[in-house]
Amino acid sequence: MSHVTAAPTLYGLMAEFETPTELVHAAKAAYAEGYRDMDAYSPFPIEEASEAIGFHKSAVPLVVLLGGIMGGLSGFGLQYWINVIAYPLNIGGKPYDSWPAFIVPTFEMTILFAGLCGMFGMFALNGLPQPYHPVFNVDKFSAVTRDKFFLCVEATDPKFDLVVTQRFMERLKPLSISEVPH
Repeated sequence: MSHVTAAPTLYGLMAEFETPTELVHAAKAAYAEGYRDMDAYSPFPIEEASEAIGFHKSAVPLVVLLGGIMGGLSGFGLQYWINVIAYPLNIGGKPYDSWPAFIVPTFEMTILFAGLCGMFGMFALNGLPQPYHPVFNVDKFSAVTRDKFFLCVEATDPKFDLVVTQRFMERLKPLSISEVPH
């Protein structure tokens, strides 16, 4: 019985650029051409590149808000349960549910839950930890941490066709174009 190995599937095409301006121009052109499944890589954040590839707002702020509300309610609820239901103490004739005394711990629980939900929500929504990504298979990609800029159009894009996409990328005049294997 012969053993046949399948060729590695293609993750996408990656174009290398010299400057951030070229990357933003290429990202805008790719978006205008109809590509939607793409990502830009650079040694520093480029807000215009995020906007150019159609990056939409993140759900992390909502996760932080919901975590903060949950933390505030749980902090207040815990204090109420302890001081009014489980172990009521009459201190100086004050009512058991003296809410002004609950403000500082409630605030601290709000901050704690919001911070933890923000951190774990960011990890979950970004798909982290991700020790492997197909773009690491491109040798030239290591320059992204120093001084090069990359645009990768993913093969999952409905408009992606290897030949047509490569011709489109060649019109952008990149330093190089690489196939990104899975």
